[in-house]
Amino acid sequence: MIYEGLSDNYTELLHAAKEAMTRAYVPYSNFQVGAALLDDEGHIHYGCNVENAAYGPTNCAERTALFRAVADGKRPGQFQAIAVIGSTDGPIAPCGVCRQVLVELCSPDMPVIMGNLSGQWSISTVSSILPGAFTPASLDNRER
Repeated sequence: MIYEGLSDNYTELLHAAKEAMTRAYVPYSNFQVGAALLDDEGHIHYGCNVENAAYGPTNCAERTALFRAVADGKRPGQFQAIAVIGSTDGPIAPCGVCRQVLVELCSPDMPVIMGNLSGQWSISTVSSILPGAFTPASLDNRER
């Protein structure tokens, strides 16, 4: 897949997300999503959506990649970029829950590369996809 005008590094990350997408477990929606999270050492953590018949326990691709990276020993702030891809009309965007987890685990200026299978893409940052986010700093103002 060619992502015209996108840097080679981000194109590679979208290709990794596409590979992850093929691993999705989606027997109910048949809607595969893949994510690829680049850490500070250049390692890619793959994520795909995993559905459940009870729906609530379903996990999105972005959170799967983030949680996997944490389970592999990465700490918040040790990520360079995340790419997410799906079979959508335009570039797919993370859901609200994933946006909140991105805010918790990633720097505000970290790139979020969103793409689709038709070669369309857009780039945003963690802070711009969830303006006014509730962050760990929000807890510092609570009454004690």
